Amino acid sequence: MLMGVESMRNREEAIEKAKELVSRMTLEEKASQLKYDAPAIDRLGIPAYNWWNEVLHGVARAGTATVFPQAIGLAAMFDEDMQEEIAAVIAQEARAKYNGQSRHGDRDIYKGLTVWSPNINIFRDPRWGRGHETYGEDPYLTSRLGVRFIKGLQGDGKYLKVAACSKHFAVHSGPEAVRHHFDAKANAKDMNETYLPAFEATVKEAEVESVMGAYNRVNGEPACGSETLLKKTLREKWGFKGHVVSDCWAVRDFHENHKVTATAPESAALAIRNGCDLNCGNTYLHMLEAVQEGLVTEEQITTACERLFTTRFLLGLFADDCEYDQIPVTDTDTDEHAALALKAAEKSMVLLENDGTLPLDPHRTKTIAVIGPNADSVMALEGNYNGTSSRYVTFLAGLRAYAEKHGIRVLYSLGCHLFKDRTSNLALADDRLAEAAMYAEIADVTVACVGLDAGLEGEEGDTGNEYFSGDKNDLLIPESQRKLLKTLEKSAKKLVTVIAAGSSLNVAEGNAKVFAWYPGQAGGTALAELLFGEENFSGHLPLTFYRDVSDLPDFENYNMANRTYRYFTGKPLYPFGFGLSYTDFAVKGAKEKDNTVTIEISNTGNRDGETVLQVYTACESPDAPLHPRLCGFRRIALKSGETKLFDVPLDQYTDTVINEMGERCKVKHYTLYAGICQPDELSVKLTGVLPVEIKK
Repeated sequence: MLMGVESMRNREEAIEKAKELVSRMTLEEKASQLKYDAPAIDRLGIPAYNWWNEVLHGVARAGTATVFPQAIGLAAMFDEDMQEEIAAVIAQEARAKYNGQSRHGDRDIYKGLTVWSPNINIFRDPRWGRGHETYGEDPYLTSRLGVRFIKGLQGDGKYLKVAACSKHFAVHSGPEAVRHHFDAKANAKDMNETYLPAFEATVKEAEVESVMGAYNRVNGEPACGSETLLKKTLREKWGFKGHVVSDCWAVRDFHENHKVTATAPESAALAIRNGCDLNCGNTYLHMLEAVQEGLVTEEQITTACERLFTTRFLLGLFADDCEYDQIPVTDTDTDEHAALALKAAEKSMVLLENDGTLPLDPHRTKTIAVIGPNADSVMALEGNYNGTSSRYVTFLAGLRAYAEKHGIRVLYSLGCHLFKDRTSNLALADDRLAEAAMYAEIADVTVACVGLDAGLEGEEGDTGNEYFSGDKNDLLIPESQRKLLKTLEKSAKKLVTVIAAGSSLNVAEGNAKVFAWYPGQAGGTALAELLFGEENFSGHLPLTFYRDVSDLPDFENYNMANRTYRYFTGKPLYPFGFGLSYTDFAVKGAKEKDNTVTIEISNTGNRDGETVLQVYTACESPDAPLHPRLCGFRRIALKSGETKLFDVPLDQYTDTVINEMGERCKVKHYTLYAGICQPDELSVKLTGVLPVEIKK
């Protein structure tokens, strides 16, 4: 989609203003502006500006802000409209904080309006520690949520509310331990079918202002200096107009780790020649040396500098009529934003199993035991790249608050440490098992809060965990917690297992199982309302849950064969798109017209509820994925006994496949499956809802 007339006019105006301003700079001044912590140029009235800010699921690392569910939890909502609404709130808080902080002269890191979010990499392997920063394993879901998140961030005003960034371009999803020297090799089909579509969508549809390169090489070229990615694909093929930023200290990797250059000036030159305008790091301090050595021209530096100042003009940073300048600091951490964070947490949690234990009846429940290392943990709410909330409600706090209103006694025990090395005294690792058992024995129901946190799965260099560099070795929770669940399984009358994590895990114990993700500041309130039936579960899995890593290819293999629901040949634990409810749904019929599927669906249960309509396409072609792929979705709400028709718009590429050459080809025949799950045997068995077939 081309840029609108108004936005094109504003960009052209910003480009001209940027060119005029940059034309008055010396070579040294221009080079100084290509680093993330750009200094002031007092003689031109240019203040210092730090480009580095993060807003993955709320304004991060800069004080008090609303903390929404981690990105993977937002994906579990399958809700494009709410995705954009949340992003708009985040942008409002970012502007409010920027306005106040800049007036006080604070222009430090995490204080600017260029935000390095969202992460639209494909979560291709459940071992990847940073997978919870993404929107899951499906390119179509990722592209839809990425586009709407960016639109919410950037706004639709005269100026950009904030400048969003699609990262990490491209083919980046672990392993974390080798990312600084790893060469991710992907064939043409996988590149164009899996790894690039979301980036293309955010460039063409959302007009994202920035793209960040990845640490790794891609088919031999370092991503932050790749002619194939940055020049031929991003700018020439897709028509990208914004600026490119390196991942932090990734350009240094060119000579220190990838060994594609010999010196820092050579690395700086390779990056800027191929279109990396901004250096998060310090290698561009060698840019003038690169000029002296004849590796870079002043014209190349000028072009990069003009792109960066175009963004600053688009943000209204040199304007006196920017509509966002008057947003007050009181527009952060508001009651309205907190209510939205609670709503998101409720919509994101996924009910995986339920034997009838849930919902709990507050009139028949006299005592509940809340047990586990994540029960009273703020880290279990946050995920990574997070802000700091003033309103955290842990799982224990949320359940206790609800219980007190209904005269229910709450018994709490840590049960065990999150993992054995979280305490320096290893003898303490199991010292609460007896306490946990005795409370579980007398409680009507036991809620076990287990899983991981961002200290166990996360980014290399940003974690301190028992796993290697933030990645997981397997799909199990730590041994200390497995012992706890075995104890509770024997002791509890009824066991509800609540898992906080951002990736696929195989947890066996529980009469009912809830996957809570990292649900943000209101996680405890949301959990209590869901467990007691005040709200209905409606989250769906944005990734496949596997049984064991032995079912998967080698972690370093970037071929999509036997990966994700589209190509997996085994039997998953829980399938992509799956999620249970307290009510029942029945798909009565479906028809397609003008690239839209109209689905008739009924709520046949005795509770109001929401679910996610899902449409999958199976093209008759040897180049089609092994299994039908998602091509349309829509979150819908139905009252008990209600039947309605809903339109689900389809992917513009529903009737196409990517061949081995990476070319998109139309097919003559394909089948659509419309329902609330995939059209596979396991999904139908778990949900009890058979999708409707539409032959085309």
